[in-house]
Amino acid sequence: MPDLKQLRLLGVLAATALGLYVCYLLALPFLPALTWALVLAIVLYPAHRWVEGRLGNRNLAALISVGVAAIAVGLPLVFVAQQLVREAVNGATYLEGVIRGSDADGFMSNYPTLSAVALWIEDQLDPAGSVAALVQWLTGQSTSLLRVSINQAVMFVLTFYLLFYFLRDREPALRGIEGLSPLRAPETAYMLSRFAETVHAILMGTVLVAAVQGTLGGLMFWWLGLPTPVFWGLVMGLLAIVPVLGAFVIWVPAAIYLALEGAWVSAAILTIWGGVVVAGIDNLLYPMLVGSRLRLHTLVAFIGAVGGIILFGASGLVLGPAVIAVTISLIDILKNRLNDQPEAAHSPVWRAT
Repeated sequence: MPDLKQLRLLGVLAATALGLYVCYLLALPFLPALTWALVLAIVLYPAHRWVEGRLGNRNLAALISVGVAAIAVGLPLVFVAQQLVREAVNGATYLEGVIRGSDADGFMSNYPTLSAVALWIEDQLDPAGSVAALVQWLTGQSTSLLRVSINQAVMFVLTFYLLFYFLRDREPALRGIEGLSPLRAPETAYMLSRFAETVHAILMGTVLVAAVQGTLGGLMFWWLGLPTPVFWGLVMGLLAIVPVLGAFVIWVPAAIYLALEGAWVSAAILTIWGGVVVAGIDNLLYPMLVGSRLRLHTLVAFIGAVGGIILFGASGLVLGPAVIAVTISLIDILKNRLNDQPEAAHSPVWRAT
């Protein structure tokens, strides 16, 4: 029979577990804002530390850093959203016209096998009708997509509100984490270090490289006169984030289309640009920006990113791999304890000097 002291301990553990679960439910609606505020705090910390050192005032330095970050993030988002909706509608309209106006029967008459496949696709999928429906949907949704919803506006403001406190109060926050953590101080520092390293690697190595690839692909689409270069550049950038896919999913069909249209020079230019420049950027920039900081196998990082997006939404792109990295760190700590190995001292990247 458990004594009164054990019963009280079990009661405290149950109340603590219940409290943690309720805190999780309370924080869940704010998870995107919390995630991106934390990501921005980690990325901006070196520049913010320089500003804070020059000004000597934490409140003013945090306010300046948040203001610059809000302008640097907000203005491109508004521009991209406007261009995306406009060019998505134009691109779908253009594609519908190409499908309806193309002489598929005349072209396929010389290729019986392709002709049978094309007829089956046309009967089963009705490409022209599907694209027409997409045009109608995009046209109807364009106004609502351009109009920022109340929820999005609140999350945007909340992100930078939280960022202010993450930058200004980073030292007390880290001390609080170390005080609440059941791990030893060096172990907590190691775990925080791995989290910060993973955030840096994902944001700088994956997102930034994908943005460069999408920009280069979109510029080539614009230079060759292909329709909706901003839209396709954004799609190439998004696909470049996924390790198994890439920008080639867009530019390869575009090069084939140019070749079928008889624009052999443009097709060759797009192929060389996509295969050498766009694809080569990944091999050039990724090692420079990431180095050995990610320390996750490509397959593991892919599962973390895609699974994180499915589970948490857009913020899962960072949260997924970060959770895996932190979990691996906890396993390392457990192994060291079981093997009675000495603790290794680590400093969080966020607080490194």
